[in-house]
Amino acid sequence: MAEVTFNGLTFEPYITREQIAEQIKRVAQEIKNDLRGEEKPIFVGVLTGSFMFASDLYREIDIYDSEIAFIRFKSYEGMQSSGVIKEVMGLDEDIKGRTVIIIEDIVDTGITAARLRARLEALGPKQVKMASLLFKPESLQEGNPPEYVCFSIPSRFILGYGLDLDGVARNLPEIYVLKDK
Repeated sequence: MAEVTFNGLTFEPYITREQIAEQIKRVAQEIKNDLRGEEKPIFVGVLTGSFMFASDLYREIDIYDSEIAFIRFKSYEGMQSSGVIKEVMGLDEDIKGRTVIIIEDIVDTGITAARLRARLEALGPKQVKMASLLFKPESLQEGNPPEYVCFSIPSRFILGYGLDLDGVARNLPEIYVLKDK
């Protein structure tokens, strides 16, 4: 893994694809253990950032009567959360009485996660839990931490493996962190 530069900013390697795969397997096993006996759980991926994580995690969860759906919210502009959550694409599936696992790429301030949980809980599911690839505990301002976390990280800007900088670098197979000056 070599350094990469986007929009004049240099990023250094942070989490390898092997480390990502290992943690996804661990989290998938935790979810499978918790969902034992549940009927038709539904996984809800939050686009666009979680698409790689959602795909890899869902493949590792061999609960074959489960379902996956996607919603899209937008709260980032450049390297900062705007604090304004905009729903771009909503959920069409019926979740009443079902266990819902939200799949997020990152929980930073927790504002988007808390609002998403509240919206889904209003639809009458049995329970709502969250799996996040990355969690920044120091940045949490609202809501609860995700139930399932692959990596707890410091409050630094990262990209790759689905996370972007103004729409670019999502397809990096590893995770990079903004290099200190």
